[in-house]
Amino acid sequence: MTGRRAALVLNPAAGHAGDGVESLPARLGGEFALRIYETAPGRSAAACAEAACREGASLVIAAGGDGTVSSVASALVGTDVCLGVLPLGTANSIAHTLGIPDTLEGALEVLARGEPLAIDVARANGRTMVLLSAVGLHADTVGETPQELKQRWGVLAYVGTGLKKLMSLSPFGVEIETDDQRIHCRATAVTIANMAPVRTVLAQGPSVVSPEDGRLDLTIVSATTLVEAVAAGLHLLKTAMEGEPVERDNIGFLAARRFRLTTDPPQHVLIDGEEAGTTPLVVECLPRALRVLAPRREEGRAPPPAPEGEVKLEGLPDLEVEPKA
Repeated sequence: MTGRRAALVLNPAAGHAGDGVESLPARLGGEFALRIYETAPGRSAAACAEAACREGASLVIAAGGDGTVSSVASALVGTDVCLGVLPLGTANSIAHTLGIPDTLEGALEVLARGEPLAIDVARANGRTMVLLSAVGLHADTVGETPQELKQRWGVLAYVGTGLKKLMSLSPFGVEIETDDQRIHCRATAVTIANMAPVRTVLAQGPSVVSPEDGRLDLTIVSATTLVEAVAAGLHLLKTAMEGEPVERDNIGFLAARRFRLTTDPPQHVLIDGEEAGTTPLVVECLPRALRVLAPRREEGRAPPPAPEGEVKLEGLPDLEVEPKA
């Protein structure tokens, strides 16, 4: 792979951008013919990636958090250019889900020795979505956590905001539309995931959330009290770690290629860790549309199968399911 043309897109504002970043050009230069692009006000990671593609890069490395990775990916969808990931953000959920180590040494090893993997992405309200979209509790928690706290405390910064939100849960009405049905219920959080690490518990309704199955997984949580919310979170974590679907009445899930989500009242929308206005939200899967460098799989090891037709809606408050003609 030595001499392969690569571009490094660096977000200097990422949560841990100062940790060893100054050595990256020299270290990557031993493996690649490297050009560096740095984001700035008025120059997004996507714009940097587009410039790199025009100049012939076959690998574009996103150095930053989930927002930077998603932005770079948006310029590579549908092309033969491969995405590389150096996780320097707060949560680094995309890297974590793909099995890319959160240490600089480990991530650099994947860039040098990994293999291309074709994964699904999605289009969410016109934006490229690699990870997930969220409304309700998750979106409010991330959106209301100050950047300086995220840079100082990492993922722990969300805990304080999350506890405050849990103390004042406010259910909302939601309509979920797929190609063949409309679903009405009340919820405190709705997550539409292409992929999600286990620690993103509000996305873990089904037994498997896979970026290789050509569909999106929607999880609804309708807990209305602190006690219910904590119990629901623990149940989601337990079932995700065991690879089992949820069973509690106040949690539901289903899978589809496309979702349209409306809420009453309107709710904040989060797309790949970035605030993205308010509902309605439309998300559509783009199967195998992105190539990404991931750790090599053991010979013959396939991704875990995603069960067909797995769905659970019963027990959700004010539930109505209407088949479409």
